[in-house]
Amino acid sequence: MFDLNKPQIMELFEFNEAEKLIQNAYIASAEGNVQTAEVVHLGFPEENGDCHIKSGHINGTASYVIKIASGFYDNPSKGLPSSNGMMLAFSAKTGETVAILRDEGWLTDMRTAIGGALATRALARADATKILIIGTGIQARFQAICLAKLMPERVLNFRVWGRNFGAAQTAANELLSQELTAKAVLELEDEVRSADIIITTTPAVLPLFEDGLVRTGTHVTAIGADSPGKQELPVGLVTSASLRVCDLLRQSLNHGEFQAAKLADPSLDVTELGHILSGMHPGRRSKDDITVVDLTGIAAQDIGITQAIIDAAASKKT
Repeated sequence: MFDLNKPQIMELFEFNEAEKLIQNAYIASAEGNVQTAEVVHLGFPEENGDCHIKSGHINGTASYVIKIASGFYDNPSKGLPSSNGMMLAFSAKTGETVAILRDEGWLTDMRTAIGGALATRALARADATKILIIGTGIQARFQAICLAKLMPERVLNFRVWGRNFGAAQTAANELLSQELTAKAVLELEDEVRSADIIITTTPAVLPLFEDGLVRTGTHVTAIGADSPGKQELPVGLVTSASLRVCDLLRQSLNHGEFQAAKLADPSLDVTELGHILSGMHPGRRSKDDITVVDLTGIAAQDIGITQAIIDAAASKKT
């Protein structure tokens, strides 16, 4: 059995292997090859926090995984990270404990960022380079870093907006330290109007900007809405989009970004990301399409990134 702490996990982590396993996990999920229990939500509104417990098994894989992840969004003001948690892996043959990964939420943050980057790469226009990141926390930074890794052939220009401009400057400076082009911005509406790609990474419960601002051809990846009542995008943007994509339909419509749009339009047509990544669905059809992705986070991602660490640890041990 492996019992690994965060520094050990980060040392074992290999981006390309994790990306491959997470992409395969999305495809397996869309094709019905993942057993996933309902998400457990615990809310701590007085502390501006929440906890999610996700579990699942990909058919034919060696382990099933239970993941505990929390977000306490006032923690940065206390000098603490907003994310925490761990991954637990068990043998799908005997039930024995295979691994305890005490990642403190790092693996959840990374698998979320890789998922967002995969979706953005798959659906953004081929000439899209101007990227607006809304949010200033760990996920905002990881989304930019992972997208740059997946799209090395493009010169990406990141703009970072947050309600706290100082926090936006800090996030932009961190991206600059990673040799990315980044700038903190003040005027959200102007940036929304001119962006090729918009990535939202907040715990908002109301739309971050008004409907009608997003121009034709823009791609939007919404990361933040992963619990009942959360919402980052205006309903009109979602319902009028040329293509709506999610990671897991029942989660998206129940407690993801598309929950509000589903109430407005019960016939809302949504495609799962795995069908885009496998080529079963063509994805963007025109340079003028507005495409919107809602990622709630699925157990299949947790299985994929956990397996990447287990494989790396086993290889090192031998």
